[in-house]
Amino acid sequence: MNIGVFDHLDRRNVALDEHYASRLRLLEKYDAAGFHAYHLAEHHATPLGMAPVPGIFLAAATQRTQRIRLGPCVYCLPLYDPLRLIEEICMLDQISRGRFDLGVGRGIVPYEMAYFDLHPFETEEIYREALEVILAGLTNDVLEHRGPRYTYRKVPMVLRPFQKPHPPLWYGLGHDRGAEWAATNGVHVLSNHPAEGAVELFARYRDVWHRKHGAAPMPSLGMTRHVVVAATDAEAEAIARPNYAIWYANLTKLWRDFGSTPIRFARDFDEARQRGLAVAGTAARVREELERQVAVSTCSYLVVRPIFGDVTESQAGESIDRFASEVLPHLNALKPAS
Repeated sequence: MNIGVFDHLDRRNVALDEHYASRLRLLEKYDAAGFHAYHLAEHHATPLGMAPVPGIFLAAATQRTQRIRLGPCVYCLPLYDPLRLIEEICMLDQISRGRFDLGVGRGIVPYEMAYFDLHPFETEEIYREALEVILAGLTNDVLEHRGPRYTYRKVPMVLRPFQKPHPPLWYGLGHDRGAEWAATNGVHVLSNHPAEGAVELFARYRDVWHRKHGAAPMPSLGMTRHVVVAATDAEAEAIARPNYAIWYANLTKLWRDFGSTPIRFARDFDEARQRGLAVAGTAARVREELERQVAVSTCSYLVVRPIFGDVTESQAGESIDRFASEVLPHLNALKPAS
């Protein structure tokens, strides 16, 4: 089983230039350790995401890594001109020599969309049309499109992607309808659900996949978890607990600013641990819990979040080293559910 990394690149209590430099150093560590992919979130006007233009950070990452796959998770498509994004995708796929993964979505925080003068009720339609344009541009020599929002007339597609017909597509999975769409279109997925909920979404995906595609190789069914590994359970929890609180405050800031109910995430580390969304402890404890969740969820891909909140580079580095030497080989040896 492949193991990846997810990163909000949320704000830390360090200068922003050092924040970026630190994350790039950690990317070198992920690459050397053998993690499969690095998935970077896109957020705007919030401390949850200090990489609102993920392509820039990922371009830097291509020059600091050799093997790990890299991609936004996800590009918020309503915020982009599709033609310009096609060109960015091609450049990233080429300079990474085919290590680019294309995550797409409409953006889950309505207040972020509103800052760009977009109404949340219109973003789904915009997203669908934008994706149609992007896929057409990546797979044709000339882009022709006439739609309700975008029109392109005989645009020559001078840049081409390295991967054919285009980089693998990724999507954040939250409900049955998303599972059906992703399975129908051959899209890899990532879920934040507890294992007991993820198994139902993955079952729906598999059902649609087998009906639509038969015995063809199935895309990745991924699940993400906050993970901290330390010498003792107490040390790991002492790192995870306060930093989960910082991360959660970053996650919910815009919702709270507008007097709204935050999106449904575990409110603190103890709730997250109880629901299986956060795992902290010795390598043995973390390995046992993640293996249990893989079995329960039937995921075929596991993604960890080793750094969040104000976890320091040193703390994250030690956690990653312990995970890479004592947990990763065991997880890599697991046979993904079919």
